[in-house]
Amino acid sequence: MRVLMVTAEYAPFAKTGGLADMVTGLSRALVANGHDVRVVFPGYAGVPPGAITLGDVQLSPVLLGASHPGYELQQLSGSMGGEPTMYRVDSPPFFGSGGIYGGGEQEARRFALLCHAALRLCELLQWSPDIIHCHDWHAALVPVLLAGGYRSSRTLRGASSVLTIHNIGYQGVFAGALAPELGLLPSVAPATVQATATPRDLNFLRDGIVAADALTTVSPSHAAEVLTAEYGKGLDPLLRQRRNRLVGILNGVDYSAWDPANDPALPDHFDATRLAGKMACRQALIARAGLLPVPDAPLLGMVTRLAEQKGIELVVEALPLLLERRAVQLVVLGQGEERYGVRLRQLSAQFPGLCHYFDAQDERLARLVFAGSDAFLVPSIYEPCGLTQMYALRYGAVPIVRETGGLKDTVRHFNPETLSGTGSIFKHADGAGLRWAIDQILSWYAQPDLWAVLQQSGMAEDFSWRHQAPLYEALYSRLTTGGPIPRPAAGIQPPVRPAPPAS
Repeated sequence: MRVLMVTAEYAPFAKTGGLADMVTGLSRALVANGHDVRVVFPGYAGVPPGAITLGDVQLSPVLLGASHPGYELQQLSGSMGGEPTMYRVDSPPFFGSGGIYGGGEQEARRFALLCHAALRLCELLQWSPDIIHCHDWHAALVPVLLAGGYRSSRTLRGASSVLTIHNIGYQGVFAGALAPELGLLPSVAPATVQATATPRDLNFLRDGIVAADALTTVSPSHAAEVLTAEYGKGLDPLLRQRRNRLVGILNGVDYSAWDPANDPALPDHFDATRLAGKMACRQALIARAGLLPVPDAPLLGMVTRLAEQKGIELVVEALPLLLERRAVQLVVLGQGEERYGVRLRQLSAQFPGLCHYFDAQDERLARLVFAGSDAFLVPSIYEPCGLTQMYALRYGAVPIVRETGGLKDTVRHFNPETLSGTGSIFKHADGAGLRWAIDQILSWYAQPDLWAVLQQSGMAEDFSWRHQAPLYEALYSRLTTGGPIPRPAAGIQPPVRPAPPAS
């Protein structure tokens, strides 16, 4: 099949988190399975060496100031084998700041241009995609534009659209008066108005949900959650209307890029059969964070965006008592809302040598946190999928997660009697629930043989794209043949590799 990916992020060119990793991993897996995959994303920085400009400068249909600036479509050269063909939208007036996200109306204009340019790319190449796979609100206008006139093009006539909702909490909401300046045709307005109680608002994600041929979320459990008022963020009535077009497919992990056995960011390497290297990573993390040696206390790690969704309030509520008892040590890495940064800095100042907050976005350091931690915190209020808990499993850091979304689909609570399970799961989104889950960790950690079984079971889990990509292939196939949307059941675990015997 011919598949076009439209995305705001793609690793390593543009990345802030899991969106980039997911699109990159899925695209590579589809290429490995023989599909013709093209990826288009914004050109946030300067033109990379060897980029080839396709055709003439295009006139942007999106208004910026009082003009319609030009843009170029560029093909990136030098891609290695197994990579999709990469294209970028180069327009300094829209993307020249270098930042991926900025906020305000500029955000609406730059991502509207991405959507127009992705469809124009197909026409310029005379390349007819079977599937246009759009990721999150940034690309959600693509199905709207297809319905509004682009599908009349011979090149795009047979294209089906898939919209993946990575995080429903971010929808791209702007004043409705902006729509004509974004090149949106009046012919698409009726469907948009019928789908919302606030027709004067422009909501990229909502309008994409109305127009897309298929909808996906990034875990089976979250596909059920977004149909409820608690998790649907105001879009649940619309999603319930379109539930026959909605499917949850768990994100995968590219273990060629995330493997402690050969990760170049680590001071030593290890796997489930030889864990000595993990101790070296632990010592390196303690030194980097300036922590004191505390015998018998597990080191808890957390790599996160600082946002309400991520459960930072639960951490600052639950951890002081445990740190005061010197029962645990804590390292947190991440940036985001300053109110949470303030709280984490206060926690570090209150417990020097026991707690350290890295105010940074640093992937090499993140990998050291995964490798050096004994247990890993993901106490999210909601989590569409989450990748950090899957990385933590492979790096031998036992995950502590809340029972929601993809966390529920990827971590099973450990049973010390049957020796089954891979982590500690709590239900209620409060400090008491998180503290209970950490107490479970403390009990298991105090029994080295039991801890080794738990650690190695987690490292044996296999969430690779070879299990997840075929689910997208099945969805694409049904769209091109007109069959029903395939539905993976919530809570299904992917196959696992046999766990090695405990050392």
